[in-house]
Amino acid sequence: MTFSELSLSALREAHARLAGGVLLTPVWHWQTGVIAEQLVPETEVWLKLELWQKTGTFKLRGALNSIEALDEAARARGVTAVSAGNHAIAVAYAAREAGVSAKVVMLQHSNPARVQACQALGAEVHLAPDVHQAFERVHTIQVHEGRTLIHPFEGPLTSQGTAGVGLEFMDQVPDLDAVIVPVGGGGLISGVAAAVKHLRPQCQVFGVEPLGADSLFQSLNAGEPVRLERVATIADSLGAPFALPYSFEVCRTFVDEVVRVSDDDLCRAMFYLFRDMKLVTEPATAAGTAALLGPLKERLNGKRVGIVACGANIDAASFDTHLERGQALVGL
Repeated sequence: MTFSELSLSALREAHARLAGGVLLTPVWHWQTGVIAEQLVPETEVWLKLELWQKTGTFKLRGALNSIEALDEAARARGVTAVSAGNHAIAVAYAAREAGVSAKVVMLQHSNPARVQACQALGAEVHLAPDVHQAFERVHTIQVHEGRTLIHPFEGPLTSQGTAGVGLEFMDQVPDLDAVIVPVGGGGLISGVAAAVKHLRPQCQVFGVEPLGADSLFQSLNAGEPVRLERVATIADSLGAPFALPYSFEVCRTFVDEVVRVSDDDLCRAMFYLFRDMKLVTEPATAAGTAALLGPLKERLNGKRVGIVACGANIDAASFDTHLERGQALVGL
């Protein structure tokens, strides 16, 4: 597949179009703590701090790009979305900015702070008992009410939006040897990988998934999108229950490899991010660090590595629980 809608010119056009609605997030050269302790001195680790984006995650980029593409009739009917939290917040924010009605489906176990954030932004929130029923509910809303589904990870508009992360990163830190990206359904990595490979084909792009939510890993091994029977991970932002055709094909084209990490790995990485840089992150954001210190350590030791720090929507109690677990695992 050629993915003409993901050509470098198309990605740059989308990035320029969104410039007024999203922030140019900064990068940080991580030189202290665990990086100095566990990796050779020649290693450079750069974080793309997308957790400082409006709404707290990268998700706004795809949501805003999708809503801006709606015609007047679609805007009048409104939009809908399904999400454990971050995508729902981004859609609620983008819809409010565009003057569009939003109805989102979240999970009953979604973090209450995320539910409240959606409601505060003016979205109507419905709760579903599990992720599969949530997708069924949003489909019903889409069909019966004529609302446009702003998908959490599937489709060219999402990938065009998230490609801005990759375009910015490659401009901010030239000559990266590898970029590590957390993976839920593939909406972030599809855009980032397309941008990176256009600008620096020799730069490797690694995805990282939790062991309990590895739909893209399994799909790439199977050669086709697969559906998980069960999702079990503390990284609810990475808990997509299946891969879908478009993002799967983009990833198969542009992503070099997907690796997996455990929940313990995520907690350890959350601890290091907080101890070394005082970053308060959700588990999904720690996935890149967990991969660098785990399955990718030998291959990337001594390299110039970029990690996408994707989000920080977490309440104090949950963060404290994960941080204490990570600290205990580190042995401090």
